[in-house]
Amino acid sequence: MQSPSAGQRSAEQGSWQWDDAGGAGAAPGDVVGGGGEGPRLGRRGLLVGAGVLAGGAALWAFGRSDGAAPPKPRPAAPEGPAPAWTYRGAEAMTPERLANRPDRPLFPSRTGLVVLDPASGAPARLITFDPPRPDVPNGPDSVGSVVFGPDRLFTTVQGRIESRHLTDPGGDWSLPLPQESGRGSVQLAGCDGGTLYGSVLDYGSAKTTSPETKVFAIRVSDRSVLWSVPFGAGENLLAPVGAARGLLLCRRRVGERTEVVVRDAADVRELWKAPVDENLRWYAPGPENVYVPDGTGGVRALGPNGESRWTAGAATGEQWRALPPVADDTRVYVPRDNGLLTGHDAPTGRQVWSCRLPFPLDDRSRPLVSKGVLYVPGPAAGGVWAIDAATGRQLWTFRDAVPGKDVWSLAADDTHLFAGHDDALHALPLGAS
Repeated sequence: MQSPSAGQRSAEQGSWQWDDAGGAGAAPGDVVGGGGEGPRLGRRGLLVGAGVLAGGAALWAFGRSDGAAPPKPRPAAPEGPAPAWTYRGAEAMTPERLANRPDRPLFPSRTGLVVLDPASGAPARLITFDPPRPDVPNGPDSVGSVVFGPDRLFTTVQGRIESRHLTDPGGDWSLPLPQESGRGSVQLAGCDGGTLYGSVLDYGSAKTTSPETKVFAIRVSDRSVLWSVPFGAGENLLAPVGAARGLLLCRRRVGERTEVVVRDAADVRELWKAPVDENLRWYAPGPENVYVPDGTGGVRALGPNGESRWTAGAATGEQWRALPPVADDTRVYVPRDNGLLTGHDAPTGRQVWSCRLPFPLDDRSRPLVSKGVLYVPGPAAGGVWAIDAATGRQLWTFRDAVPGKDVWSLAADDTHLFAGHDDALHALPLGAS
């Protein structure tokens, strides 16, 4: 599929500009079979990711003393499983703008967000919208994360929630926040099934220096407000915890102490709380536990009632820091910044396998587990590793020949793993082969 004509490019130019460089007016990109070259524009500054709390992510460093070897030189042609298709964008991806992982192929950039057809990689829709306004003191949308729900993405602008259907422009809508929610800075926490959750820092009519946090839940199907309630001082909403669990994960500061608070998503009733590390660099809800840092660089598992079930930290003489884990119904998988992966039994924390990667990891590398396979993204030259989730055995590695410097990002549906970096996005087969 070839890039649109110059006239089409002009008509499709986007307004999603996160820094001063150009990029407006670029075509959504090219789809090619198994690789290929496409147009490429200027680079962007690295932005801070959403969805995990990363307290200062380390830069990629290959000359380390922890035993992690540098990746092999970039291959002249892709190695690993053959992509069903490869999409080349007109500029580099900005996956750090996505607050939660989508379940379809999307290509976000400064120009806009291109929705791709999962089967062919052909662009289905280009969605553009205005950036947040960080220059407005205490104004709305100082972060402007993009939250995904079923077939939709949600953003906020000037006290309104903007919803765009991923394929049908006729399904777009805009909803003003209810009066009782205030008119302060809006943050969307996530969408579980058909319910969107968020919060507002309401300064009130007097513009006080101590805003009140109000949280809300909106049913997407009819845009009705299910509830809108104030939070106590020092508490903020982090994320919903799975539609099946029906929970909300919150963080609360009480004096010198930091707590994780879990609430019922139906009525915001507090179910349990647990003390956590003061900084709470990240959090990772799983099917059974909620995983948080243990305060010494390791992982702590909080059970269904907030009890501390187990911890996994560095042994004497070891130096590493755990990154946000991912979990399935049986195990939890812990990436470490020194490039070691470990698989643990979720109820007990018992380590069942380990796997050494040839590169270190940092908070930008977000693994994904699907159908018994753990996929781990590395730096551009390091590729994507597929690891057997039961044994830790390496199944395959995919590395392309596309120049770049970004970390790979991953998403998946029931058929494909969508893996991309810089201006390339590939549809890879799910599974061991």
